[in-house]
Amino acid sequence: MQTSQKHKISGQYPVQELDSYCWPPNQSSLDHYQSGSDDGGNGLQHSVQTSEQYCTLDSSSGMQNSSSSASFSPNGSPVSQPNSHSYPSDLHHSPDNTSGSPVSGSCVTDNEHDLRHMIRQLETAMLGTESENFDIHAISSSDEATQVSLEAEKWKYMMEMIARGDLKELLCACAKAVENNDMHMTDWLMTQLRQMVSVSGEPLQRLGAYMLEGLVARLASSGSSIYKALRCKEPASAELLSYMHILYEVCPYFKFGYLSANGAIAEAVKDESRVHIIDFQIAQGAQWVTLIQALAARPGGPPSIRITGIDDPTSSYARGGGLEIVGQRLGKLAELCKVPFEFHAAAISASEVQLENLGIQPGEAIAVNFAMMLHHMPDESVGTQNHRDRLMRLAKSLSPKVVTLVEQEANTNTAPFFPRFVETMNHYLAVFESIDVTLPREHKERISVEQHCLAREIVNIIACEGPERVERHELLGKWRSRFTMAGFTPCPLSSYVNSTIKTLLQSYCDKYTLEERDGVLYLGWMNQVIIASCAWRC
Repeated sequence: MQTSQKHKISGQYPVQELDSYCWPPNQSSLDHYQSGSDDGGNGLQHSVQTSEQYCTLDSSSGMQNSSSSASFSPNGSPVSQPNSHSYPSDLHHSPDNTSGSPVSGSCVTDNEHDLRHMIRQLETAMLGTESENFDIHAISSSDEATQVSLEAEKWKYMMEMIARGDLKELLCACAKAVENNDMHMTDWLMTQLRQMVSVSGEPLQRLGAYMLEGLVARLASSGSSIYKALRCKEPASAELLSYMHILYEVCPYFKFGYLSANGAIAEAVKDESRVHIIDFQIAQGAQWVTLIQALAARPGGPPSIRITGIDDPTSSYARGGGLEIVGQRLGKLAELCKVPFEFHAAAISASEVQLENLGIQPGEAIAVNFAMMLHHMPDESVGTQNHRDRLMRLAKSLSPKVVTLVEQEANTNTAPFFPRFVETMNHYLAVFESIDVTLPREHKERISVEQHCLAREIVNIIACEGPERVERHELLGKWRSRFTMAGFTPCPLSSYVNSTIKTLLQSYCDKYTLEERDGVLYLGWMNQVIIASCAWRC
């Protein structure tokens, strides 16, 4: 997901952007994606058919052909434009379409004539324009006959998926075709998918719109351009904060992460008189509001609190200024709570942080906070500069009382493209479904919330590779290995933290789940874990 941002609390503080889930296709379906020819059986060249008009994610304006670039609708939706061909989004959005159906109608074939016509199109794509002269008995090689048979079975299976209207399996089939460089299958599936996805439809239709955009961008090799352009096309900072605040309120993911981390810190420094919190991505500073209030009520009086805030470009844009804005807000709150307070601004990105930037002072009890930011740090799989592990070792060198970790529970770091695509669909579908429960589909700002807080990271995960792919989540098991290798031991979260989170969830839908395993708290939607929170000590 894009650079995480901490969203507003009680209308004053912005909260962090979300990063990802849905059920993967069953194994038989996945196996079917892998059957048949990867190249269409005839070595046909890549050819993309374009319609007369295409729509962006949220606009009905047409797109123009250009050389490997990306264009955007007035509010920032991307449309990929590869060399000499168009890979349009055609993702439909109509303010009146609140029923969940795509604007252009269903892709499901309703009559026998349409079905026969589609089969004839498939035959032409498979066998070429001379298909009427094709004679299977003229094939001298049994290998070639088998190949043609497998190809026919593959297309037949795709037709069955179309008839069922199985959007999830079609998205996976399209991703598999992209991975196999099967351009004929990819082009055909994208044509079908454009009629089935909608940014104003049901959760899977909305997610499918952004995932299809990611596939389009990947083919056009414009994933990086789209990701960067989306960053440049963000709404005004006040609007962005408003969207993030809406997401913060309708989903408990961020509150869960912040409250669980704050609980671990409060427990670790309960007997300390001088506390130094190092937040490696402070964003708007919203996380520390509840902790300052809690420490103010500590028996025996509050400690003196010093917070070092490390910046990131997106958060700086969202708040409309430098870290001094965060320091002033938190300082005023601490003054009201009669808590001795000092703010230390480190106006650099986390990947550039060195020991001298942290302003460590003797006699401080140090707490380090990694809340939804380490997944943005490149690791050994990206290049020689492994900032992910470097920051952990830097934290260890401070001998902190506690280190908190909050991360999305997903594997989008080292997973190959197709498993990463399925993992992204699983993770984000759960998020979109949870939004649907609280935020009405006709809510005028829902599309903007999903587009500006979620879509950009989806495109990045699917379309980009190497250093350009910055959304690199890992499962808790991998984080555990990294922290253990850095010299940390687990610090189980207290029962008080657990009960606080349970109280929080009572105000949300009962489909949210909370589970504790081995001292780690997992927040999920139905059977899909979304966020994991844990603590570590030296």
